[in-house]
Amino acid sequence: MKLRDRMPELEGATDWLNSKSIRKTDLIGNKPTLIHFWSISCDLCKEVMPNINEFRDEYKDNLNIIAVHMPRSEKDLNFDEIKQAADEQDMTQPILIDNFHKLTDAFKNKYVPSYYVFDSEGKLRHYQAGGGGMRMLRKRVNRVLGIKE
Repeated sequence: MKLRDRMPELEGATDWLNSKSIRKTDLIGNKPTLIHFWSISCDLCKEVMPNINEFRDEYKDNLNIIAVHMPRSEKDLNFDEIKQAADEQDMTQPILIDNFHKLTDAFKNKYVPSYYVFDSEGKLRHYQAGGGGMRMLRKRVNRVLGIKE
């Protein structure tokens, strides 16, 4: 995806955790959205999840946060293990289980963890991958929210 690209449809989920199915139209026009990709086999994802949970709690009234579980191998396809990992990581945000890589392909995403920040109109305003850069992610989220630092 390139900056200013429109948010893809949130279709093709194998299942959802912590929510009923969410559609793009549920998010657009509402408030900005952070979509983060993670995987149960990703140690870096586990390390940064407390930061994402902090975002979730701090921005709960101003930012939609959706997690996408992107399996990296056959071992990552077990729903019960995904649910257990989400519980252990205190992930209460909606989680789209993407076992068939439908959303992963729509985003052209290759990495976990990765983060996509969309404005309230559904245009991509920021993308980053990897565990570092939480300060940059916060800065970009604040900019989209119109919060001066």
